Amino acid sequence: MAVPMRQQVEEYIVGLQEKIVSAFEKLDPNAPSFKRDAWIRTQGGRGQSCVFAVPPSSDPNAASANTILEKAGVNISVVHGSLPPAAQKQMRADHSNIPYDPNTERSLPFFAAGLSLVIHPRNPHAPTVHANWRYFEITEPVEKEGEVGKVVAWWFGGGSDLTPSYLYEEDAIHFHKTLKDACDPHGASLYPTFKKWCDEYFYIPHRQESRGIGGIFFDDLSDEPHKRLPDDVPRPKSPEEIFAFIKSIGDAFVPSYLPILERRYKTPSTPEERRWQLLRRGRYVEFNLVYDRGTKFGLSTPGARIESILMSLPETARWEYMSDMGSDENSEEGKLLKVLKTPKAWV
Repeated sequence: MAVPMRQQVEEYIVGLQEKIVSAFEKLDPNAPSFKRDAWIRTQGGRGQSCVFAVPPSSDPNAASANTILEKAGVNISVVHGSLPPAAQKQMRADHSNIPYDPNTERSLPFFAAGLSLVIHPRNPHAPTVHANWRYFEITEPVEKEGEVGKVVAWWFGGGSDLTPSYLYEEDAIHFHKTLKDACDPHGASLYPTFKKWCDEYFYIPHRQESRGIGGIFFDDLSDEPHKRLPDDVPRPKSPEEIFAFIKSIGDAFVPSYLPILERRYKTPSTPEERRWQLLRRGRYVEFNLVYDRGTKFGLSTPGARIESILMSLPETARWEYMSDMGSDENSEEGKLLKVLKTPKAWV
């Protein structure tokens, strides 16, 4: 008997979470371990938040922490519940096979599982990274509690993107090449399509710049026609094919990012570079709270775990009125801004 996709996804993200957290703990064995916080959702489901943070010292003379990471979170959630008619109507824009009757108030059962992570290193020369991989399905209602109805709609989404404060082209090339190598066996059109989508998604309109140097971003991958992938282009379509693609890019996270972090965390830095890092983190906060769909969806979901949703925010950030940092195009800060305003093809 075939294993249900929801079970396969849950088992995969549980294992991937431990693999990623262990990789960071191995890199900095003298740092505190990630806090593993398991939780139960009263409306249905569970999760585990693995969070890294160093509590501030109450001693004003204490030396500053020297951990590689400043704040990080690697979270999984596996939840289920009822999807109200308004949400069904909204989702039908991309998934026409979701049953929706405006004359009834019938909710539909849903299941959602995903892993989401954000890593904020301490050193200004080490980039922030974000990634997530998720699966969503809607089923027919059933009368018996504990039973699962027929799946009527399903899709996968996810991505991974890099946000440096200082631009190292070799890091950008390594990150993008690793993602491309993970995408290509599943369809030559995936990386260029999802790279472009990432550049568009992580754009901050009021700043007229991108949040970072991109990566890949995608949503609504299923066997239905896709707005960004023509039907005549080879791509994964079945649940098994798309899940294989998800595992390929999920497994690529550690090799895409850890070598960059290992190269940069010991780089000497100045107070001015720290100032710039905090200004860039301010941009990160602006995007996440104003534009990010995942954050807005999470905050509006009944029973949402707010601490896990806001895990993505850095521990410290900075805003300056009319800051002149980055205004010199020939400065290291200016070189980064140039790329943020005009996305570049890295591979």
